[in-house]
Amino acid sequence: MTPSPPAHDVAAVILAAGQGTRFRSDTAKVLHRAAGRSLVAHVLEAIRPFGLGQVIVVVGHQADAVTADVQAVSMDVTTVVQAQQRGTGHAVQQAFPALKDSIRRVMVLPGDTPLLTAEALTGLFAATEEQPVAMLTMHLPDPTGYGRVLRDADGGVARIVEHKDATADERAITEANAGMYLVTRDLLGAALERLDDDNAQGELYLTDIVALLRQADHRVMPVLAAPEVVAGVNDRAQLADAASVLRRRHLEHLMRDVGVSVVDPATTYVDVDVEVGRDAVLLPGTMLESGTRIGERTVVGPNAHLTACTIGADATVHSTRGDQAEVGDGAKVGPFAHLRPGTRLGVGTKVGAYVETKNLDLAAGSKVPHLAYLGDATVGEGVNIACGVITVNYDGADKHRTTIEDGAFVGCDTMLVAPVTIGAGAYVAAGSTITHDVPADALAIARARQTNKEGWARARRQQGAGH
Repeated sequence: MTPSPPAHDVAAVILAAGQGTRFRSDTAKVLHRAAGRSLVAHVLEAIRPFGLGQVIVVVGHQADAVTADVQAVSMDVTTVVQAQQRGTGHAVQQAFPALKDSIRRVMVLPGDTPLLTAEALTGLFAATEEQPVAMLTMHLPDPTGYGRVLRDADGGVARIVEHKDATADERAITEANAGMYLVTRDLLGAALERLDDDNAQGELYLTDIVALLRQADHRVMPVLAAPEVVAGVNDRAQLADAASVLRRRHLEHLMRDVGVSVVDPATTYVDVDVEVGRDAVLLPGTMLESGTRIGERTVVGPNAHLTACTIGADATVHSTRGDQAEVGDGAKVGPFAHLRPGTRLGVGTKVGAYVETKNLDLAAGSKVPHLAYLGDATVGEGVNIACGVITVNYDGADKHRTTIEDGAFVGCDTMLVAPVTIGAGAYVAAGSTITHDVPADALAIARARQTNKEGWARARRQQGAGH
């Protein structure tokens, strides 16, 4: 459950300034993607249900790119720059002056925790109704790299010791800091002013606010969370693991809450924002990437890879690569079709084996059964495009459009050299190269006349035998 009414007095400060050296990447750590979203975008989605009064993201490494990413999320986000990365405490110091006057509590979250859920954060809100400070902790079998949580006699948190500063006994503690806090604004501000860099890394640790607040007789409430929800992502192996968890969560939601059949979840890859309708079936090898929408009762797969595609109800998409394409209700696609950007297939259409399309409008009931290329074309209703048809849309400098009107028939192995129009009800004979418009209801034949030379083959064989 999330707070009700919305937590308008709370600001979230999300720490997203670091480079992430263990990723060994030219891309900022929080911009790496898992199951269709950047790491930091997952954190933003986790806090969305709370209706917070303000969201601040602290950026630093590749600040412009991170800013663009968080602003693409449909949420009011303010970014502040941490020009020098001097630690997590320093990052929150940069954000503090940007807080609105209406903010009473501040929630600090790392930007590299894509598995975070709103449910995990609810405990922080409940704890700070009674105490001014709460933090999430977790038990890890191997907490190497994490700050250890040292509790006081009454079960509160006495202090946090970073791994590099911990003694051998402290490193044996399995309760680790999740790096997520909810603190009364005034207390946080006072603690931030007292931070120093007397530690192994020479940084301002945000974790030091715990001991400072405890010294001022404020109890710090620990809220235990599951590590699979709050653990951070520090390298590409952990990124892959997190993406797997996110996809599994989403598939379970689709199966249990929506009514989607997923034949083999282990071989089905569905990004977290993909929508799938009731009674749809996802077959093994299906990959549905961000922005894709699948209609009710549609069957996708096996081995279909769709990105930002919209597929209607009662359709079939078999062994197909699709990118920014639209497929109408009841359409049949594949196997081995390639739907490139701008493809729009109407109701009851068919695009079959080894057909490639781009910027195609294919109206209701039209069929392209196999081995064809239709690019930059408008095809009317009830059209049949036979095997081997190609719209010749590029003249070496510009793209041109082909129009095939309702009820036309284009025979096998035909070249339609754009710009050209095939009129309604017209026929184009197999093997033709069409360079001029074809009137409605006409038959177009554009090929050399066949000539048969009697006995030519026999004579050639006899000539070859004589040598």
